[in-house]
Amino acid sequence: MLPLTEKDLRGSFVNASLRERTALTLPPEFASLAWDNLDYLGWRDRKLPNVGYVVIALDSVPVGVMVRRADSKPRSRAQCSWCEDVHLPNDVVLFSVKRAGQAGRNGDTMATFVCAEFECSANVRKRPPVAYVGFDVEAARQRRITTLGEHVRRFVRSVRDGT
Repeated sequence: MLPLTEKDLRGSFVNASLRERTALTLPPEFASLAWDNLDYLGWRDRKLPNVGYVVIALDSVPVGVMVRRADSKPRSRAQCSWCEDVHLPNDVVLFSVKRAGQAGRNGDTMATFVCAEFECSANVRKRPPVAYVGFDVEAARQRRITTLGEHVRRFVRSVRDGT
């Protein structure tokens, strides 16, 4: 993930109004984030517990989306659609997002199951269990990191492009 300034961060959101971008609460410890260990920047707003933010670099340009946590919880344990971790130590919740542009103004939304506190970057960096003799744990870990980036970029592009 590319390091961002507060101005870059606030200006990156494609589906939030100027008022929403101005009012957003920055992630905890924003000034000291370990950018190299993040595939995307995701956090929940401390003032608005059902609101979250996701920012990722698309073609070296930061693009952010504002998401809202669904009020209802899944009936069974859901799998995060971004990190696909089956050994999650955390909750997975449904987040909905208003699409950018005219589609969003028309009420078009989409949703996805994601780790409740956006812990995906840490989850994919954990060593996966050895599946069989000769299993390349490091290669599997690298695939998980790559796949996470692809999933988040696809989601954010879909929000941005209204497709």
